[in-house]
Amino acid sequence: MIQTVWVSSSRSWASRRPDGQRTSWKCGFIRTIIQHICLRHHFKAQRKTRMLKKIHICLCFFFVSGILYEISLLSGCFFSCMPMPKQFLTPEQVLNLGRSIIFLETTERLEPPPLVSCSVESAARIYQDRPIILFMKGLTNDTVLDSNSSYTAFSLLSSMKNVFLFPLQMETIFQETPLLQWYNEVDPEEEKNWVHVSSDASRLALIWKYGGIYMDTDVISIRPIPEGSFLAAQKSRFSSNGIFGFPAHHKFIWDCMENFVLKYNGNIWGNQGPFLMTRMLKAICNLTDFEGVEDHSCQNISFLNPQRFYPIPYPAWSRYYDVWDKVPDFNHSYALHLWNFMNRNRKAVVPGSNSLAEKLYKTYCPSTYEDLIQNAELSVFASYEDSV
Repeated sequence: MIQTVWVSSSRSWASRRPDGQRTSWKCGFIRTIIQHICLRHHFKAQRKTRMLKKIHICLCFFFVSGILYEISLLSGCFFSCMPMPKQFLTPEQVLNLGRSIIFLETTERLEPPPLVSCSVESAARIYQDRPIILFMKGLTNDTVLDSNSSYTAFSLLSSMKNVFLFPLQMETIFQETPLLQWYNEVDPEEEKNWVHVSSDASRLALIWKYGGIYMDTDVISIRPIPEGSFLAAQKSRFSSNGIFGFPAHHKFIWDCMENFVLKYNGNIWGNQGPFLMTRMLKAICNLTDFEGVEDHSCQNISFLNPQRFYPIPYPAWSRYYDVWDKVPDFNHSYALHLWNFMNRNRKAVVPGSNSLAEKLYKTYCPSTYEDLIQNAELSVFASYEDSV
């Protein structure tokens, strides 16, 4: 009622004013309304600006967090200050770092023998700022692996902060590579060297996709490899494929995969392995003999001297299990290949034997060596119990 009276009286008052005053009053009234509307829009704009600033701050926070996370991965902090337990990380998340040390187990066994354990442990100790990955064909996504595992080697390796154990899923690994069609067509049951051939293919695909270093599971690391793109000479003019390293998507590895398929012959041992690497390297480089401990280089690929990984050549492989009067210092080596393929008599490291291999275990994989001692003591105790 009060508002109605006010409007009515206002109209009556305005009607008695001259036209100029009435027009001025109308203009002022309209100006007030416009100012009110503009003020409302101003406040809305301010609220919108504040909201956009908040969104911007949040996005910046997540972006910076992501950068810091990646830096932590590269710096090694990742392994001591991970935002989540490592068992929840996927192979892709770890491999995408591009600096992994990769091992493969293409048999179905689930208990890595001591030499495999020593190889992985030594790499984990030498490359503490890099992820060490052991892919195992016998694993599944449902396999629980932790420091409480019933498998001794699993328990040991899982306790190391930068060691990851993942299932080896070949069909996934070969996606988007020349190897996929070969894999879909080959019959593993008809392949006499399938364990080796499938390993040869898997290491190429993994290094092509993600980069890093591949090592056989009988290689004991003793110091870091300073090279980024390299092959290891087993002898002059002949390359191994037991250890090599390249960045992701390197043309040489792609060419190797294409040649793997083109020249495939699973009946010839090594045709898809060291012979493949050698023929592909010879296709682009003029290989010459090594005269000392120098390395060779061609097409930005380092061809590392046999002393780097094979100071004891394969005909003398058993010397690793001998007692030496003077233990070699291996000053020119980055790692030692123990030639497990040649070890058909299954020579093993025996605690107390004082063999060269035992000394290497003590120095470069002490946790594996401790397990050896404990298992030896348990074996003696069990034998004693059976004899009583």
